[in-house]
Amino acid sequence: MRERTGFKQTEVGPIPEDWGASTVGQEFEIQLGKMLDSEKNSGVRKYYVGNKAVQWGRIDTAALPTMALSSSELSRFRLCHGDLLVCEGGEIGRAAIWESPIDECYYQKALHRLRPRRGFSPYLLLSFLQHWTDRGRLANYITKTSIAHLTKEKLEVVPLPVPSPGEQRAIAAALSDVDALIRELDRLIAKKRDIKRAAMQELLTGRKRLPGCCGEWEIVELSDVANKKVPWSITGGPFGSNLKASDYVSGGVRVIQLQNIGDGIFNDDFSVYTSERKADELLSCNIFPGEIILSKMGDPVARGCFLPDTDRRYLMASDGIRLVVDEQRFDKAFVLAYINSAYFRRPAIEASTGSTRQRIGLEYLKRLPFVAPPLAAQHAIAAILSDMDAEITALEQKRDKTRAIKQGMMQELLTGKTRLV
Repeated sequence: MRERTGFKQTEVGPIPEDWGASTVGQEFEIQLGKMLDSEKNSGVRKYYVGNKAVQWGRIDTAALPTMALSSSELSRFRLCHGDLLVCEGGEIGRAAIWESPIDECYYQKALHRLRPRRGFSPYLLLSFLQHWTDRGRLANYITKTSIAHLTKEKLEVVPLPVPSPGEQRAIAAALSDVDALIRELDRLIAKKRDIKRAAMQELLTGRKRLPGCCGEWEIVELSDVANKKVPWSITGGPFGSNLKASDYVSGGVRVIQLQNIGDGIFNDDFSVYTSERKADELLSCNIFPGEIILSKMGDPVARGCFLPDTDRRYLMASDGIRLVVDEQRFDKAFVLAYINSAYFRRPAIEASTGSTRQRIGLEYLKRLPFVAPPLAAQHAIAAILSDMDAEITALEQKRDKTRAIKQGMMQELLTGKTRLV
């Protein structure tokens, strides 16, 4: 790996003097997929790839639908090994390469199929598409009507740097190696989550009793988990009319909104504030670090998380529910694990209302059944699940770091700032 000087200015920006400047349409034959039309479709039914099946760098063939194709369409829309599929709508530009996981397959109109005209690496173009999408460079080529989409005509004129064939292969191979590491980490994360899910099934139902943890398991209600010595230990947020957008200020007491309540995780990427005075007016809706907040609305309904210790206090919005755990009888981590398990969520969903988006009332939530093992068993179960969470978090951090490394590599390699040959 080495750095070179000597760049020329092109439509795509500065590139090395020994690279060519072309367009996607000059380097690739582009064909939009078959339109689905139940009235016109006739012929043989075949599996096809739709927009949602194409994810970055992979194609999900687990549950492919079928469509009818005529004899001419069978040859026109059949996928070949190495075809690059690019999303025309949805997440525009998202792409993956067809590597023949099944013998015969076709593709639908929401996708462009790209085939090299003169040897440009489809694997390298896949990396360029991801690089451009991450940096918003395709925005100028998107047709914005009622639904944004990338037409064949616009895709054809997207500027494309052209390294030598040898350098194309080297860049694609280097980025592919990093992608392989990311996929392996994703596989390990999924495996660890499956192991945790199986462990929860055994531990949270009492099917597996831990050594030294004796005593009877009880079934109580969620309201019994709350600490009765603490005022408003299980309560909801304010009515919408009591906390309006006009009450928001640039700083003060942070308002915990629905977007912040993750499934066992506090989502910190969205923040609004209200004044100390307003928070004092709504004292019963205050919630504090280390306490559990549940969501009244999906998705999923009744999910919960701990509040972080970054602020002295918080104010719930209308769709939050505060739960202060009675730690003389319950382990907080055990309580949160059970709240986010299928055994609590299933009855929560059944008690919810709403077709498009589920919602559960506070009184219904309070009456939901809750398992209560002896406290020693709760501590032991929580410790096991916490260790599993730590393993998953470590793998996620490693994967995220690897993704960041790939971003840096793309910035260097796809602009020619760093050369591999």
